[in-house]
Amino acid sequence: MNLREELARVLAPFQGQKGATIPALQKVQEKLGYLPEEAISEIAKFLGLSKNEVYGVATFYAQFRFERQGEHVIRVCHGTACHVRGSPRISETLEEELGIKEGETTKDNKYTVEGIACFGSCALAPVMVVDNKIYGRMTAPKVKQILGEYQGAK
Repeated sequence: MNLREELARVLAPFQGQKGATIPALQKVQEKLGYLPEEAISEIAKFLGLSKNEVYGVATFYAQFRFERQGEHVIRVCHGTACHVRGSPRISETLEEELGIKEGETTKDNKYTVEGIACFGSCALAPVMVVDNKIYGRMTAPKVKQILGEYQGAK
């Protein structure tokens, strides 16, 4: 099944519903992992909107992504407590180990690294989250150990 056919199946329940922009964007991103340009065009067509209208909604909300993310998404908290307790070193270690900066994805699409303003887990500072697993009281050696666990799990 090609992308256009897959999108048609996902978007069928939203046909002609101009008010369903956010749910349609969510469903497509849930299916594809991100919103490629072709998906924005198909959503616009199904909802009876312009590409610009759909893109405007998608760019307004931080939950929508326009680039493919890695198999594992690593988020580093940069809130005050985490920053004071060493989150810059956590980010530096990830950059050294993976060869990418925050906001980037490894060439093999295995990892994406993101900086987050605050997770609200200040008592565990500094905090790193891999996919949905929270790691607290992080240190550079712990980062290397955790990455080793993910690299070992094929």
